[in-house]
Amino acid sequence: MTIENQPNYAHDKSEDGFMVKTASSIHLIPLDHIDGFDVRPGFYESPGATAIPCGVNFTVHSHHGTSCELLLFHRQETEPYAIIKIPEHYRIGNVYSIIVFGLDIEKFEYAYRVDGPSDPAKGIIFDKTKLLLDPYAKAVTGQRVWGAKPVKGDAYKARVVKDDFDWGNRRPTLIPMEDLIIYEAHVRGFTKHNSSLVLHPGTFEGMMEKIPYLESLGINAIELMPIFEFDETRDQREYNGRQLLDYWGYNPVSFFSPNTSYAARREYNREGNELKSLVKMCNDHGIEVILDVVFNHTAEGNEEGPYFSFKGFDNNIYYMLTPDGKYYNFSGCGNTMNCNHPIVQQMILECLRYWVIAYRVNGFRFDLASILGRNEDGSPMLKPPLLQSLAFDPILGHVKLIAEAWDAGGLYQVGNFPSWSRWAEWNGKYRDDLRSFLKGDEGTAWAAANRIIGSPDLYNPEQRSNASINFITCHDGFTLHDLYAYNQKHNEENGWNNTDGTDDNRSWNCGAEGETDDPEILCLRRRMVRNACAVLMCSRGTPMFLAGDEFGNSQYGNNNAYCQDNEISWLNWNLLKENKDLFDFFRYMIAFRKSHDVIRRNTCAAVCGFPPLSIHSTQPWQHNFQWKDRLIGVMFAGRVQDSSIDDIVYLAINAYWEPLTVNLPSLPSNYSWRLAVNTFVDGPDAVLPEDRMPFVAGSMELGPRSVAVFQGGPRSR
Repeated sequence: MTIENQPNYAHDKSEDGFMVKTASSIHLIPLDHIDGFDVRPGFYESPGATAIPCGVNFTVHSHHGTSCELLLFHRQETEPYAIIKIPEHYRIGNVYSIIVFGLDIEKFEYAYRVDGPSDPAKGIIFDKTKLLLDPYAKAVTGQRVWGAKPVKGDAYKARVVKDDFDWGNRRPTLIPMEDLIIYEAHVRGFTKHNSSLVLHPGTFEGMMEKIPYLESLGINAIELMPIFEFDETRDQREYNGRQLLDYWGYNPVSFFSPNTSYAARREYNREGNELKSLVKMCNDHGIEVILDVVFNHTAEGNEEGPYFSFKGFDNNIYYMLTPDGKYYNFSGCGNTMNCNHPIVQQMILECLRYWVIAYRVNGFRFDLASILGRNEDGSPMLKPPLLQSLAFDPILGHVKLIAEAWDAGGLYQVGNFPSWSRWAEWNGKYRDDLRSFLKGDEGTAWAAANRIIGSPDLYNPEQRSNASINFITCHDGFTLHDLYAYNQKHNEENGWNNTDGTDDNRSWNCGAEGETDDPEILCLRRRMVRNACAVLMCSRGTPMFLAGDEFGNSQYGNNNAYCQDNEISWLNWNLLKENKDLFDFFRYMIAFRKSHDVIRRNTCAAVCGFPPLSIHSTQPWQHNFQWKDRLIGVMFAGRVQDSSIDDIVYLAINAYWEPLTVNLPSLPSNYSWRLAVNTFVDGPDAVLPEDRMPFVAGSMELGPRSVAVFQGGPRSR
């Protein structure tokens, strides 16, 4: 019997037990008595802690453990007020399950202690003195105040969460992958700066206050950097007068629990309701929510790291271990989750199902996802069972699955990630090739053109038409402003002598390193940002960009701001007013993309006979690029279903430092080209509404380092 179909426990208790009422009869269930509590065996198929009408069900499992204790604490107390040893006859297989009657979920917190053998050479390290956080905890105590270390001697504990959030009669948003415009954001950094002018800065509530802004920008998906409970104080230190924290959140403590420090107010035993409100409000405004999830490692680290959960339940099951019991480190963070062990597979699947059912999230981006395809010995698997299970799970059937298809162990799988046509990928090659081409590197034209048409050399369009997540910037690296303001990274404030972060930035400072007052350099930088935006929005695949890029946010040259919980990472909303032209350009390009199906997908065949995708150089239909060529043209053509009118979009990119002339393909006699975008023009005239688009007579001189977008259609349009 599971919790979902449990009988209704009556509140009247006799000396002999509890009364159970079913539709046809009343039964007396005998009880055991431990440490002053009435208990009985629980619901073995329901891991975690769940409230039932007369108490709480606790279920946990350990393969090698020999005994298990449940510890109950009053709020914020470090010593338990009760220790309940779960009877051996309450164990079935490797599962301990117990119902404790009479508990009020708002009056206690809980943890476990598990005893078992110790054989470090085999990775078995049970310690019955250690308090353990429930791996299935739905809420974690000890991290409510951002940046505050837990009280000395305290440990992570869990709360029982009552899921009573009212979702109403809403239907799930089901925006096709190719129609998404993804906006990557950090919950705290999005509104923490005082310029955000929200009532609850740095919180889910603060983000909700900015939904009208997101709606006006035109994005329809927001990818939240990690919101699972994590330990931002793990590597807390001071440098140059700043407190440095693990700000990004790629340091999970609990996979099932939302980060309580991101909530504007305490949610005792209703943890997650504020996040659910954010998801609901986003969906109500046509914005899907994608969570950046981290299943590749945990905050327990290696042999020198803390011991608070998985190590104490089954260290050699949850983590990949070397033959001598040490930790493999394919994550770069000390340990690596053993994702394809059946127990870990099951936990990850149940976790994702939980976020979809309880929080109605629309998708997941998997950090260092190549780890999810490694075997228990670390070797890559041809058909990883975890990835296959996620691809075919019915509950996850409509959610987006996005892989960061590499890991810190050198496994790079962009274009080769095991997919079953279900997984999309962060296309790191799109980022690299477009960065190189846009700044004028020789020999990159063909690679850039292929990225723009959907990377068919990586993704067979017949099998994986929606696989490419195109991006030029993300949280990991330069902002778009900094990409054209710095030649080198400037991570000195991280305290590692500028040795951290990648050196392969493919950036260009346009003539001066960092901030400058030179008007020509500033004009060029704005143009380069517009170029990147225009190309991204006119590329086949799903575009993604970093929050703040749309108004020129800077991290002052820091390309690895993982520890900067300050003005380096927080969005400076004053720049929105200062760079309104840039915001308007982003908004226009997003709307332009939405209005042209031919950019996003293959439509019906064009009446004029043009192929759906074609690559050109200075001359139409020629693409035998030479090493020094720096002008490419990409044309999208087709017609909307049930229409006889062609929609044609031509993207022309001049990455050279002198003007170049582009000759456009000849159109049918009743069609003409019109200019929609010209990034060489500074200010608002870089984009043109449809009623002001000038006609172009077959060719146009493109200014140095500029992008033009042409729209082809009937002359009467």
